Amino acid sequence: MRGKGKSTIVWLLMGMLVLGLGGFGVTNFSGGTADIGSVGEVEVSSQDYARALRNEMQDFAARTGKQPTAAEAKAMGLDQMALSRLMVSAALEDQANRLGISVGDHAVAEQITNAAAFKGIDGKFDRARYADTLQREGIREADFEHDLRMDAARVILQQATLAGIKAPQPVTDRSLGWLLETRDIHWQELTAADLAAPIATPDDATLEAWHKANADRFTHPEIRKITYVWLTPEMIEKTVEVDDQALRDLYEQRKDEYQQPERRMVERLVFPTVAAAEEAKARLDKHEISFEQLAAERGLTLADLDLGEVSQADLGPAGAPVFALDQPGIAGPVSSDLGPALYSMNAILEPVDVTFEQAKGDLRLEAAIDRARRQIDEQSASITDLMAGGATLEDLVKETHMQLGQIDWTASTGDDPGSIAAYPEFRQHAAEVTQSDFPELYTFEDGGIFALRLDKIEPPALIPFAEVKDRVAADWLQNETMRQLMALAEERKLANAAAIEPANPAPAAATAPVAQAVGAAPAPTPVIPQQAPEKGHAETGLTRGGFINGVPQEVVSKAFEITEPGEAEIVDADNRVFLVTLDQVHAAATDAPEAGQMRDSIANRLGDSMRQDVFDYFTRAVQAQSGVTVNQTAIDAVNTQMQ
Repeated sequence: MRGKGKSTIVWLLMGMLVLGLGGFGVTNFSGGTADIGSVGEVEVSSQDYARALRNEMQDFAARTGKQPTAAEAKAMGLDQMALSRLMVSAALEDQANRLGISVGDHAVAEQITNAAAFKGIDGKFDRARYADTLQREGIREADFEHDLRMDAARVILQQATLAGIKAPQPVTDRSLGWLLETRDIHWQELTAADLAAPIATPDDATLEAWHKANADRFTHPEIRKITYVWLTPEMIEKTVEVDDQALRDLYEQRKDEYQQPERRMVERLVFPTVAAAEEAKARLDKHEISFEQLAAERGLTLADLDLGEVSQADLGPAGAPVFALDQPGIAGPVSSDLGPALYSMNAILEPVDVTFEQAKGDLRLEAAIDRARRQIDEQSASITDLMAGGATLEDLVKETHMQLGQIDWTASTGDDPGSIAAYPEFRQHAAEVTQSDFPELYTFEDGGIFALRLDKIEPPALIPFAEVKDRVAADWLQNETMRQLMALAEERKLANAAAIEPANPAPAAATAPVAQAVGAAPAPTPVIPQQAPEKGHAETGLTRGGFINGVPQEVVSKAFEITEPGEAEIVDADNRVFLVTLDQVHAAATDAPEAGQMRDSIANRLGDSMRQDVFDYFTRAVQAQSGVTVNQTAIDAVNTQMQ
């Protein structure tokens, strides 16, 4: 009985162990991990999810230049993006399997043998390299080939689903008409000179009230009072000794920069025969065609022909005729290593002849800065030891070449040249340092070093009125001017609307004396139409997205928001006030030759958008039909391993 009891206990413990390991994504004792989910009959493995998540993180790093941590990737939703892509692929694969869509072994083999990653040094498919590459990635050959087959099947399914989708012609035409529509407008800017009277000078009570009512405009930001020490190569370069022979050696190393023969900026166009080159040269001499057009006939651009800066020796046999030109022009035909060619010389670069004595000053400064940078790097370890031993910033100044400084730093502190605030490294640490932090030694990108200490933080506070009285007065004046200009613009807008309203026709006046005899009322006084106010500057044929020189873009945008000709609207932009009047709307010339390319572009964009929407709806429907399961425990296990 005791033996049987022990056996029961052992099996219970084993069962609990298996359940516990299951919580970490373990399904067996061979090291395998659970699938993170499935769509229909297609399962998504943890390895696939890990690779997809790594790809998302690497793509983010390539776009931003910063490698995210696992926590940052999760906060940005990269894990959800990876999971979503995998589930969409699984849904398409499941649907392809249901429909019997696949490709043959030949198509899979062709993809593998054409892949650059699997080719050897001879440029041909290398079977050993193929196996080794997959082994390093932890992928079995059968799984990789299955993935290739299903990728092709998914593409077939996707293309079949989206094949017949294109932008409706009426929508394309409507969009084209909207984009190419032009308008004639008048615009005028209202300034203080347009006001009926100058703006009265406010008294102190008014300004003090304005100061309090707009406290956010007159509040200084948080001020961080920081003491710092720093040392840059420029601070000690004059004390650095540089050997004259070292400068001569540096000059010799870079002699190509200081001693250069005359050079020319040249482009070369090669022809199959001498006759073809001579014919092209004749056309150029007759000004029938330009060198760029000649290149275009050969399917080339000037960038394809550019030889850059070349000396006479660089051009070989073509050097003499090209350098015989005393101004930009065409030389040739001349034989080249590629065949008969024409050479277009575009610029003459004078020879460079800088002697050692002329370059010595710059070479000395460069060498001294470089040596000073190395000296600072060598001193960094001892400075760090001093700080670790309790040396204050003030002590460092006494024992090293570092210089002491203080700064009242705010988030808006300018990066004045010569100031430590010009260094982004300092600004970053100045914003993050706390009063409890011990000073640490940091480096600048140029090889300098610094340390800082936060002495005090002054919280944001309202600046006393007496200190900013002039600023308050200027702010009040600007606001009052804008208020009055907006009121004036509203008056002119109403006057413009009144001027374009059709006058009510006056009733026909009865003629005297017959009318008087029958007791008719006297004829009404005719209404004189109100004269429209001055409209300002005229702009004709204004395009949507166009611009008016010296005028904010909001004026153009507002002009295309007005619905009826004759109406006016007010624009408040960049502390300026404008009145815009629409004169006429011109329908788009959709049959013009230049409209064809834009119509195609609109149709392509609309078609792409519709295909993307249909693809999203299709994949959602497939997932809903097949059923989606997600193993969050396995996903969490992979996320933990990625940290």
